[in-house]
Amino acid sequence: MKSIFKRTFQLVFLCLSFSCFLISAQINQTKKKGDYLKEKQIVFKDGEWLEFRIHYGFFNASYVTLSLEKEKFNEYDVFHSKGYGKTTGLLRFFFKVEDIYESYFDINKTLPLRFIRKIDEGGYTKNTIIDFDLVNQKAYVNDIKNGEKSNHRIEKNTQDLISTFYYLRNYFSLDKIKINESFRVNIFFDKENYDFNIKFLGIEVLDTKFGQIECLKFIPIVQKGRVFNEEESITLWVSNDLNKVPIRIQADIAVGSIKCDLENFKNLKYPFKIKINPK
Repeated sequence: MKSIFKRTFQLVFLCLSFSCFLISAQINQTKKKGDYLKEKQIVFKDGEWLEFRIHYGFFNASYVTLSLEKEKFNEYDVFHSKGYGKTTGLLRFFFKVEDIYESYFDINKTLPLRFIRKIDEGGYTKNTIIDFDLVNQKAYVNDIKNGEKSNHRIEKNTQDLISTFYYLRNYFSLDKIKINESFRVNIFFDKENYDFNIKFLGIEVLDTKFGQIECLKFIPIVQKGRVFNEEESITLWVSNDLNKVPIRIQADIAVGSIKCDLENFKNLKYPFKIKINPK
């Protein structure tokens, strides 16, 4: 069970990034990857905050938040996003998880400058800083816990685990979305380059605590193995509006199903389209 929840936190953050991949096509038809964006073209804003509740059956397992603020980094104006997740309630008594993922990225090109991963998962800890040199296509990894430094070759427009969430909202544009079509994105994480695929399944209306929300439905292709039963064991739903907010993530695992639902939000740039459920 511990390995399942350790893996779940990483997958939740990854799925939040995946969730914006295809649907940005609806508003970004003219943008090209790497273009300089004016502030009015950026689809999120300073102060955006999202909270997600992860539950396993009837039990609240943890909460994950994503916050976004404008800050200074090496004398430049940047966006600083912080992802924070922890176990709660009875589960925290048996298995304490407290994960912090941070990304500093360029405001006008949405490219990562620094990624921080500081985690404690039942005694398993990591404390890593990755600095990105996208001009020379290098990632410099500082493993603070083990006192090790290394550098790695990366692809052009490589993202970190958190910056991907914002990058895809701004840039990826498609003429149209085809059902069952798969797409790929490259992410540098934990000293390695990863290619991830995601498949679009269509439109579905979800009943949520906020009301009925029209969503676009996706399946990230994950590796079949110790935790997941099949390659297509994770499903995610994203609001079909300009915000492209993840509404629900569901992971079918060997011992049941874990869900991650949007619990609260603040400071979205665009109106959130919700149909209020009749009483």
